[in-house]
Amino acid sequence: MPEIEIRKGESFEGALRRFKRQLEREGTLREVRDRKYYEKPSERKRKKEKSRGRGKR
Repeated sequence: MPEIEIRKGESFEGALRRFKRQLEREGTLREVRDRKYYEKPSERKRKKEKSRGRGKR
């Protein structure tokens, strides 16, 4: 879990923005979204191939 320290004179909103940016860089939110529902290995493979562009003929 990423951590940030609020800098002296920094607003809460600014610290929250930095925290969200750090989550985005680490891919934490994407992983949570992907794991929300179980995905069979065959579906995961099909999705991965489609995103690479190899699913088209």
